[in-house]
Amino acid sequence: MLDRIDAFLFDMDGLLLDTERVFMELAVDLLDPFGFSRAETEGFFLTLVGSSSTHTQARLEAFLGDRLDPAAFYDTWYTHLKARLADGIPLRPMVRESLEAARATGRPMAVVTSTRGKVARHHLEVAGLSGFFDHVTAGDEVSQNKPHPAPYAETAQKLGVAPTACAAFEDSDKGIASAMAAGCVSFQIPDLRAPDVPLPELGQHVVPSLDHAMRKLGVL
Repeated sequence: MLDRIDAFLFDMDGLLLDTERVFMELAVDLLDPFGFSRAETEGFFLTLVGSSSTHTQARLEAFLGDRLDPAAFYDTWYTHLKARLADGIPLRPMVRESLEAARATGRPMAVVTSTRGKVARHHLEVAGLSGFFDHVTAGDEVSQNKPHPAPYAETAQKLGVAPTACAAFEDSDKGIASAMAAGCVSFQIPDLRAPDVPLPELGQHVVPSLDHAMRKLGVL
């Protein structure tokens, strides 16, 4: 399969960085004093996996309602998040080994994330991963966000390759829909939730970890 691939495109949160769990646990801790149960908060945050910051903030307003000021909560949550991640950001299983193997093929590599650019680049730097990538496409730098194909199509264009010659790696349903719609060879590595409707007939490969995807491609 590797002979069909000219570039590797990676989602970030929940795929490279083990941050989705941190996001959710922090929200549980902060909302508990205001009467939000763990089940309620976890259920809500699971619906946000793969969403852009703009979409998340809009959904958050509806979720909090009149129980808590959304802007104040978001500011508090983000302040706590920066403190929690300041000393290091955990990686998902076998990420560094997989990135090293992919880089060794000589093909260009990019991150395609719904996170804002300033935050995404900082998190990659803190995690020690920024040196692997030739380009970062962030959620505030594309014409439309996932699940639209634009993030992957525009990234492929910047790398000078066809989307159909890109291997894309995602954890979320929104992300994998974006990659498949762009025509990428698409691998879903679920994190907090299983795929809603796997679509192998459309080229979706669901695997348990990034190194499994790399083995399937012939990189490892």
